[in-house]
Amino acid sequence: MGINDFLKGSGFKDFIKKQFIDVLQYVENEDGVLAYRFPMMDMEIQNGASLTVRESQMAAFVNEGRMADTFGPGTYKVTTQNIPLLTNLMNWDKMFESPFKSDVYFFSTRQQLNQKWGTPNPITIRDREFGAVRVRGNGVYAWHLADPRTFHQKVSGTRELYRVAELEGQLRDVVIGHMADAFAQSQIPFLDMIANQVELGAQILKALQPSFNELGLQLDTFVVRELSLPEELQKRLDERISMNMIGDMGRYTQFQVAQSIPIAAANEGGIAGIGAGLSAGYGMAQAMTGAMAQAYQQPPMAPPPSVPPPAAPPAVVPAAGPPPVGAVGAAGETKFCFNCGTKIPRAAKFCGECGTAQPAV
Repeated sequence: MGINDFLKGSGFKDFIKKQFIDVLQYVENEDGVLAYRFPMMDMEIQNGASLTVRESQMAAFVNEGRMADTFGPGTYKVTTQNIPLLTNLMNWDKMFESPFKSDVYFFSTRQQLNQKWGTPNPITIRDREFGAVRVRGNGVYAWHLADPRTFHQKVSGTRELYRVAELEGQLRDVVIGHMADAFAQSQIPFLDMIANQVELGAQILKALQPSFNELGLQLDTFVVRELSLPEELQKRLDERISMNMIGDMGRYTQFQVAQSIPIAAANEGGIAGIGAGLSAGYGMAQAMTGAMAQAYQQPPMAPPPSVPPPAAPPAVVPAAGPPPVGAVGAAGETKFCFNCGTKIPRAAKFCGECGTAQPAV
């Protein structure tokens, strides 16, 4: 068919109806978009068109359902030299026909931050100190799209728009499904997990990375914010920690007494009321401490042979003298004059010997 026949025929009319794309680009106008298909309805890509891929983006050409070329950030001129993998690019020299008949997808490679995870049910793990332990946990993680080809083939497909929210449930299930294995592979005892949450997060990230890579994603960070035990086991653990902190029962009781005194002083009769209880508690603590100490003591050595004590010196008998003032006789009805020492009746107000007035008794 010659050029004149084409201009007179329907081919030229179809050509006039077509729109040729000179600029291919995508500006994200909302958050949470992972894949976007450039609109191509009744449009074809002009040979030599400009392709602009911004930072945090990647672009891909898909021809007849097969992904051909991918492009990172930058500006490209769309020619057969730049996209050689498209099988239909060699027909560009045909009259008035655009050679670029393919779909163009843009992918967001920004980090998807603050993705929350949590264990809806306790996870049973083996701990070398406590045995089987049921643990709950929660935290956040971040990831980004790293391989557009894999993501397009396994996740987004030919959809016009694919959002982060559509992937959240799947990723959360992946995290929870591998959490038990990740805890086990970390080889970190439970008590050390709480104190080393950064290290634990790094271990879990390493264990989860292959599952993210299978979807074309890269797991960047994994943060463990909280770990908890069932209430009963937590109570036992708290008791154990408390006993380790108490240590010396005697000192602990002294501390309790010191803490109680200000409280008791603020209440009428408080110190008198708690005195007996504190004394009994302190005595019990001393008894327990003594019993535990005695259990660890070595058997006592036999005492040396007894030596008879020296003879006691003869008792010194004080010289006789006037009895002390106010001394009471055996009968309890007499007293002694405080001046001359003469025994007089208890009711006497004056001494019969010296006449000195006597104080009332």
